[in-house]
Amino acid sequence: MNRIVLLITTVSMALLGISTLLMGHHSHISRITDFYGLTEILPPPMANALAGIGFLLIAGLALFSLIKSININWLAYSIITLSIVPLVALFGDNMWIESLGGFPAIGAGQGVIKYFALLAIGLTLLNPNWLNTKARTWLNLFPVLLVLLWIGGMKFTLLEAQGIEPLVQSSVFMAWMYAIWDLQTTSNLIGVYDLLAVALLVLSVFVPRVRLIAFAMAGAVFVVTQTFLVSFSPSLSATTLLTSTGHFLIKDLWFIANMILAWGYLTQGSMSTESFQAQTHNDT
Repeated sequence: MNRIVLLITTVSMALLGISTLLMGHHSHISRITDFYGLTEILPPPMANALAGIGFLLIAGLALFSLIKSININWLAYSIITLSIVPLVALFGDNMWIESLGGFPAIGAGQGVIKYFALLAIGLTLLNPNWLNTKARTWLNLFPVLLVLLWIGGMKFTLLEAQGIEPLVQSSVFMAWMYAIWDLQTTSNLIGVYDLLAVALLVLSVFVPRVRLIAFAMAGAVFVVTQTFLVSFSPSLSATTLLTSTGHFLIKDLWFIANMILAWGYLTQGSMSTESFQAQTHNDT
């Protein structure tokens, strides 16, 4: 399972890094540099290049950890650092939808809150001794619960219902919903599904018999999101691999990694840093 987490990290970071370097200006990176007051020091081309290099550095460290037995602390620290930078920018006003009253109506920040998932991966790889098994479980469930609760709650707004329409309409798994229900009802039902998955995930920590259905429901959200990379053509580009929409979608791989780790802690118990690294290179 740990090799899968490292593989997910390698693939997602490589795609994010290459496409960031190729696409040039990225509005989300500009929002972050604006928050820190660095736009004049780091103009968009330079900021994009630094972000792309950062993604590729982590991809390289993760790949090296997959093929050679090394201490993974450098990878963990790099992931934690890269995660914290955009997450702090959530305090900026430009992450929220002013027309809906600002916080907690999240706009551009929808892509940024996904870095909570990456942060949890980094902390798990670092595996500090003060975190027991239960704490590590909640550490990895927290990002999953957060995004399902928050973005699931946004599904009950017209703005979000309109925003997801092109994605849902493109999906072989979900497009049929518009043939039965209208735009807002479809979005509401997706929101209800997300919130139900949240409730079941929390319950699964205490009631093992609901664990499988809880993880299956929540995992389906992120797996279906990855299918949008194929079904929704604007998410890919012949010149940059991923577009900004593709960036938003590919980050859901991190939640899949969170769920793999949480499942492992729930079913296998505590795991030290040394045993994590040993299992990483013994998994088949």
